[in-house]
Amino acid sequence: MVSLVWKVVVFGILAAGSQGSLPQPRLHRQVSTGRYDLSADLESVEAQSEKGFQEVRRGGERSVPLQRGARKNADIYLRHEGLRYDAATRTNCKNRPIDLVFIIDSSRSVRPVEFKKAKEFLQDMVDSLVIGRDATRVGLVNYASTVKIEFLLNTFFDKSSVKQALGQVEPLASGTMTGMAIRTAMEKAFTKEAGARSASMNIAKVAIIVTDGRPQDKVEEVSATARASGIEIYAVGVDRADMASLKLMASQPHDDHVFYVETYGVIEKLTSKFRETLCGKDDDNGSADIDDNGLGLNDRKDDNKRVREGNNGLDPCDQGHNCQHICVNSGDSYICKCHPGYILNPDKKTCSRADACTQGHDCQHICVNSRDSYVCQCRTGYVLNTDKKTCARSDPCSQGHDCQHICVNSDASYMCKCEVGYVLNPDKKTCSRSGTCAGEHGCQHICVKADDSFVCKCKTGYVLNPDGKTCIRSDACSQGHDCQHICVNSGSSYVCKCRLGYSLNVDRKTCSRLDACIQGHDCQHICINNGVSYNCKCRVGYILNSDQKTCSQEMRSEISEDACMCEAQIVFQKKVQSAIQELTRKISELSDKVNDIEGTFQH
Repeated sequence: MVSLVWKVVVFGILAAGSQGSLPQPRLHRQVSTGRYDLSADLESVEAQSEKGFQEVRRGGERSVPLQRGARKNADIYLRHEGLRYDAATRTNCKNRPIDLVFIIDSSRSVRPVEFKKAKEFLQDMVDSLVIGRDATRVGLVNYASTVKIEFLLNTFFDKSSVKQALGQVEPLASGTMTGMAIRTAMEKAFTKEAGARSASMNIAKVAIIVTDGRPQDKVEEVSATARASGIEIYAVGVDRADMASLKLMASQPHDDHVFYVETYGVIEKLTSKFRETLCGKDDDNGSADIDDNGLGLNDRKDDNKRVREGNNGLDPCDQGHNCQHICVNSGDSYICKCHPGYILNPDKKTCSRADACTQGHDCQHICVNSRDSYVCQCRTGYVLNTDKKTCARSDPCSQGHDCQHICVNSDASYMCKCEVGYVLNPDKKTCSRSGTCAGEHGCQHICVKADDSFVCKCKTGYVLNPDGKTCIRSDACSQGHDCQHICVNSGSSYVCKCRLGYSLNVDRKTCSRLDACIQGHDCQHICINNGVSYNCKCRVGYILNSDQKTCSQEMRSEISEDACMCEAQIVFQKKVQSAIQELTRKISELSDKVNDIEGTFQH
């Protein structure tokens, strides 16, 4: 087929040569790709030789030699490329028109030299496409922690302007909000106002994301929404990129939509891969592409050749067709086929990606294409039910919780609640009985609900004060005791003590008078207890000295000669002394009673 087209082009140029001079083709060396670009000059040649083309298609065979300069330069180009010239080799791409938006990561982790490599990679891809208002349109979304739309699909309609705009993009140098970038592209870049064409035109919407990091926001749900809206997503990861995140973003199958390279320095290795994906493989280079009938492209060329030979050398597909992908001869006519991974639309001419989800599905939340079928997924906070279609809220309570009463699931987490009659404490986990005790009750120790009110109680070892709220340590003595003299509180109990002049008996409760004479005294003869102390006395025939301790023998020689008088005095003295001692004893007993009475009042 290609050789026939080349013949038409050659004869068209020959025919045009008789009408005047042709412009000299100029060879433009593109250092970055190693290709020669004759597109501008050959378009001019083609415009001037349009009449010659039409005559050749009608079977005309006029031959006019090429101008010497034009033929010489064309020969140089063909020898360098090793290709025949046709409309496809002028752009080096046979892609159908697409709306293509690049989403490029320019976060802080991307160094300036790496960002430059990424831009060159995008420029090389643009260089392989047919750019135009009715061909492929290109937009660019630049993102980091913020998102900036550098240019939209309807901003530029020629290749050089797009490449120049790509070269002028500056990095934003901050975080990596990939999910925000995808949402911005979906809501602002792939819109009719931004230049995206309507779905009725069957023009694919393609997004290519280039990133070197892990997204700092959620990408799964927004990517699924973007894919469900008809956007085909390719994810290119570099260096530190997270492969799991790339797969969450990209369309299915991941083998065709997820790419990874070690550094930006070798990202150009992906250029040829994307050329094959967006443009298709070159038939003349022995591509192994298979059509929908199981025929290789070379087999299809041989089959077409046989059809041409049976139709006077005319190939229906060469005569003009409106197949978007592949034209296959069918007798005197042709049929349209699609590339692998695409399906023929009802118009039998255009093709769409084989998207099982768009064909109809029964997923409750998210449909994800999986090669020739699909799988269902759930939004965050939900889990897929056993029917693999519907979703239920995830159950964190069943995973373990610390609620005292009731655990209630709340999205991806849980909250605690209390049973009837209880209120949730400030820790949001434990519960207390409801009522006035739940508010400001003022009880120092324990608040006890009593109908619609409350009462205060004290902990063990304490008693409630008269204010009905505060507590003091318990007074065991006031609760009742069996001490004879003095009761002394000791913690939650008590001990007994005795008043002055008494000692505690072995029962630790009763008291006995202290025996001062037993404790030690300095009486020469006799010690007599008198309550808290003692008195000294002398034996018969002795008298107490003035120190009240020592005794002296009575001196008989000093008695008057009147024996009767002396004897009477002695008797009288003894009676007086005895009366004094008895009086002293009674005074001592009376003093003890007074002390007992005073001690009772004091305690």
